Amino acid sequence: MTIPSLTRINELAAIAKTRPLTADELAERDVLRREYLAAIRGQIDNNLLITRIVDSEGNDVTPQKLRAAQAAKQNPQ
Repeated sequence: MTIPSLTRINELAAIAKTRPLTADELAERDVLRREYLAAIRGQIDNNLLITRIVDSEGNDVTPQKLRAAQAAKQNPQ
């Protein structure tokens, strides 16, 4: 997500504090929020897919569900 989109979300929040938002502004805010959340979730998913969990003895203890998701990402069918 680009910073201008986040800037616009903040602008709409400031406007909402001073007056009610119009229907168009409410719709725009909802779309921008959904896009922002999707971008954040995508970043988190990508970070998890490159994560490996190791215990204090050096053993890989990455959960099986995460290993399966990592394998699926590396070998898309």
